[in-house]
Amino acid sequence: MKATYLTQFIMNACSLFAVWLVLSGRYDLPHVMIGGIVACGVAWLNTRLQCSSVHHFSLGRLLIYAPWLLGRIVASSLHITKVILSPSLPIAPKMIHYQMHLKPELAIVLLGNSITLTPGTITVEVEGDHLLVHALDEASCEDLTSGRMERRMAGVFKEEASP
Repeated sequence: MKATYLTQFIMNACSLFAVWLVLSGRYDLPHVMIGGIVACGVAWLNTRLQCSSVHHFSLGRLLIYAPWLLGRIVASSLHITKVILSPSLPIAPKMIHYQMHLKPELAIVLLGNSITLTPGTITVEVEGDHLLVHALDEASCEDLTSGRMERRMAGVFKEEASP
């Protein structure tokens, strides 16, 4: 059962206010009022985020994606280390224009951050459904150009990665 926006807001505000009271240890009127105002402000922002694109989000699938991404980070780190330590320094830097098929903004942000976290690539720009990515060499951008990383991210959001 999905909670309504108001219910989520009230639950968030009450939880944050309780944490404020416990952590501050001050129960005079000015501190309690400041705590209430801050808790309501943060709850309002947080509830807006929760009610946007996050409802398609699967925590279980994210817990599967995270170890895969960690594995890619380790593999890319080893590859970049090999490239750096090579006397010939076999790099071929390039900019890649990649068209995504993801729709939720959070999925796009997480994909861009995943690319940047992977050594050898960095997301330079996100505009609409296009990513501009800098890659150190061809092998560094393989997960992106093959669509593998986007498909994995689409799975977290229960979407199709390609039309």
